[in-house]
Amino acid sequence: MSAADALLAILWIGLTLYALLGGADFGAGLWDLLAGGAERGRPQRDLIEHSIGPVWEANHVWLIFVITLFWTAFPTAFAPFAATLYIPLTLAALGIIARGAAFAFRKASEELWLQRLFGAAFAFSSVVTPFFLGAIAGAVASGRVPARIEDGDVLGSWWNPTSVTVGLLAVGACAYLAAVYLCADARRAGQERLAEGFRRRALVTGVVVGVATVAAPLVVRADAPALVAGLTGRALPIALTSVLAGVASLGLLIARRYVLVRVTAALAVAAVIWGWGAAQYPQVLPGLSVPAAAGDPAVLSAVLWVLGIGALLLVPSLVFLFTVFQRERVAR
Repeated sequence: MSAADALLAILWIGLTLYALLGGADFGAGLWDLLAGGAERGRPQRDLIEHSIGPVWEANHVWLIFVITLFWTAFPTAFAPFAATLYIPLTLAALGIIARGAAFAFRKASEELWLQRLFGAAFAFSSVVTPFFLGAIAGAVASGRVPARIEDGDVLGSWWNPTSVTVGLLAVGACAYLAAVYLCADARRAGQERLAEGFRRRALVTGVVVGVATVAAPLVVRADAPALVAGLTGRALPIALTSVLAGVASLGLLIARRYVLVRVTAALAVAAVIWGWGAAQYPQVLPGLSVPAAAGDPAVLSAVLWVLGIGALLLVPSLVFLFTVFQRERVAR
């Protein structure tokens, strides 16, 4: 494996972790929106706040990691990517900022109308941000980001059937992951009623997202035939893994195995991301292969060394952070 291939694999791992961790945070914002009125929805919102409060900033480390590694290791591809998709990239960045600010301000506010205002901003940005991130993925996957900056379509690249479909799937996947994760958090807090509520949400959302994911290639076949050919070709085993993991997740939810279902639900979503990567490889952008998109070999080697050293510090820290906040909590 070349240095460029190794860095691409590491980039994809970072993208997967952001989808599984940051994505669940976005999904929690959707359930916050649908929790109900101030009093009726308070228990759900308290649980959501407790679950994502300590880790939501840490989860965005993976997005920063992916973007930084992309422009450092694959500058030839990053330039047309950023130039063509600057609209959804900017909107996603604004959504992340608005979401974080609203989440912090709502917690610090004492007046009900301010809590509602910041809560609405938090929930709205939690829905639109994953849509724009999904639309960006759809643009790349459908081959609408050209290798030359001057050939990019700043609107049609991300506003098309494939990008809209992937954007909606991203919102659904985030909601599904959040509901699955919150089941275990509610049980650990001794709130079985909340666990049952999120279990029902996870079952319904899982079925809807699963059916939509299986049907998506039929929808985008005419719009992105190369992507569909890849997904039904060499990426088919990975796609089938996603389907099997999704079915297993529904079974575990029915059995109320809330810890195990976290693993299978994450696998179902991760397999979709890696299936896309397998379908597109070795092309980063149309006509631009991994070796052609990669930077100078000396830079790639230095980046690999820095990543290895950084991982020795970052990974244990993140594991410790999540371990601390996954301990038993006494229900109030």
